[in-house]
Amino acid sequence: MSPRFCQLRSIAALLVGLAFVRETRAEDTVSVKYQDYRETGGRISVRVSSVLFAKDLGAAMQLKVGGVVDTIVGATPNGLPPATPDGPVPLSTLAEERKAWNAEFARQWSRVKIALGAAQSRESDYVSTGWSVNTLTDFNEKNTNHTHGVAQLDDEVKVAFQTDWMEKRTLDFIVGVTQLVDPLTSVSFYLTHSRADGYLSDPYKLVQKRVEVFPGLFLRRSFGENRPDSRIKWIALAALNRSFPSFNGALDASYRYHRDDFGVRSHMVNLEWFQQVGARLLLRPSFRYFVQDAADFYFLTLTGTNVTPNDQPTGQTPFYSADYRLSALETLTYGLKAIWSMTDAWQFDAAIERYVMRGRDGVTSPYAYPDANIVTVGIKFTF
Repeated sequence: MSPRFCQLRSIAALLVGLAFVRETRAEDTVSVKYQDYRETGGRISVRVSSVLFAKDLGAAMQLKVGGVVDTIVGATPNGLPPATPDGPVPLSTLAEERKAWNAEFARQWSRVKIALGAAQSRESDYVSTGWSVNTLTDFNEKNTNHTHGVAQLDDEVKVAFQTDWMEKRTLDFIVGVTQLVDPLTSVSFYLTHSRADGYLSDPYKLVQKRVEVFPGLFLRRSFGENRPDSRIKWIALAALNRSFPSFNGALDASYRYHRDDFGVRSHMVNLEWFQQVGARLLLRPSFRYFVQDAADFYFLTLTGTNVTPNDQPTGQTPFYSADYRLSALETLTYGLKAIWSMTDAWQFDAAIERYVMRGRDGVTSPYAYPDANIVTVGIKFTF
């Protein structure tokens, strides 16, 4: 599965994020969205249906409740190397359905807003439950906003070689500031720290090694990957929002830097232009570039290395994975979104995006990396 959809095994809406960055006036709304993600070459296909209800509870409180149903089918690389260099990679088929819900209660005081969140996601082999607390504090006559937040996820993973479900816990912290520079410009900076402990391997990814089973007799054997049982991540995000009244448009630009103790380093640049066309139509072309280095323990194959794999993943050294998502790679996403306010109460949006991934190590087969087309449509009703 592509990195874009790795988050389907988590609760994206619950994670400490930038929910307060573009806070708008509270309204009673119902939003429905549908997304179709299709990788080329008969790979992964994901259909996402979601609904979100937002309700004001008096002048200072708001409740949001959402639900998501995902269906995932198709084929994805299982980690085994291709039969020939740069040839087609072995694939494993999958079919899964995920159901998730999330809720958030927010209370506004004179200068402080606090939001409490809870969520749960369920698949046949993965259950994720969590909570979050986010605060937004105004300073300098509301020209400066400080954000602080914490979130925790408790996950259970079903692994074929274990009777009991394996556990994973993730704790995230975020601090940030948004500053209004002038009536047309704002800048933001956010820093996130994340620590995950427990079973962090992918139970469906394999690693191959040519081993000597008898003196002079070598056979290729497959082993389940073995990632560390803890992971610490740091993410820094800088963003700029600038309005251009003479063009009836606005620019939203951001840069994100990520590093972790797996050895992964990544950079992402995101650009979005919001163009008003007439009184009721908004167009948003977008461009996103992402590049990352490989994890320290990424191997195309263990043959020729001094790594002796375990029969079962232990979370302890030696570490090894042939998951292409941990390789040195780059992705490009570009697309166009249209938002049409049909009336003051009804709003319709539609987007089409192209997602392209390429390897950067010169070793991993190009067949491992997917391209995808993404179509999203939605409708929102404001009462």
